Amino acid sequence: MDATLLHTVADGVATVVISHPAKRNAMTAAMWRALPELLADLAKDPAVRTLVLTGAGATFCAGADISSLTGEPGAAGQDDPRALAVAAEEALAAFPKPTLAAIRGFCVGGGSQLAAACDLRFAEEGASFGVTPAKLGIVYPASSTRRLAGLVGPAWAKYLLFSAELIGAETALRSGFLNELLPAGRLDERVAEFTAILASRSQLTQAAAKEFTDGRTDRDAYWEGRAAGGEDTAEGVTAFLERRAPRFTWTP
Repeated sequence: MDATLLHTVADGVATVVISHPAKRNAMTAAMWRALPELLADLAKDPAVRTLVLTGAGATFCAGADISSLTGEPGAAGQDDPRALAVAAEEALAAFPKPTLAAIRGFCVGGGSQLAAACDLRFAEEGASFGVTPAKLGIVYPASSTRRLAGLVGPAWAKYLLFSAELIGAETALRSGFLNELLPAGRLDERVAEFTAILASRSQLTQAAAKEFTDGRTDRDAYWEGRAAGGEDTAEGVTAFLERRAPRFTWTP
C-alpha cells in the first residue's frame, strides 16, 4: 500500500491512520502536507466529537521518511521539511476537540512529535519512544521542544533530546508522556471505551478546558460568556436532577 493517511468517522469518533507499512509508517512530505487539510475538514464535521490518531499495523510512526524530505529548503518546488512537520503538529495541537494518540510499536522522531501534539496518549506494552534529532544533527523545532518540555518537564525533555535514546513504555508512562499503558491486545478496546466517554461529555467544557490548559489566554472572556449562556450547563444540571444521561448540544 502507498504511503497515505486513512480516516473514518463512526459514533462521534474520527480515526486517522498513518499508513506507510513499507517504512514503519514513516511520514512522507506528502503525508505531512496532507494532515492539516484533513484535520481542518474533520474539525468542521459536526459528527466528530473526538479524534484518534494511530498507525497501521504494529507501529505508530517511526518518524519522517528521510528519503522523501531531501532537497534544499526554499529551492524551487521544495518545502522546508521541518516546516511541514511543524505545520502538521500545530494543526493537530489546534484541533478544537479532544485528541488521543493510540500507540503500538515505534513512536519515534516525527511520530513522537505528533503524539505529543495530541491531548492524550494511550499505548500498548512493548511500545518504544524517542526524540532523535541529535542522531542527525538537526535542531528540534522550538515549538516542538517547548511542547515536549511542557508535557514531561525540562529534565525528561533534555534526557530525550540530548541522548536521542529510545525509552520503553513503562518509562514513558513514568515520565508523563503517556496517560495510560495497556496490556497487549487491550489498546483498541480501551481507546473505544474512553473515546465513547469523551464523545458523551460536554464539548463546551472540553473546548474551554483545552484552551485553558494549553495556555491560551485571549479568549477567557469568550468562555465566561459561553458559560453564562449556559445551554450545556442547563442541560447538564437538568439531566442530573432527572437522573438521566445529558444530551449536550453545544459544538465548537
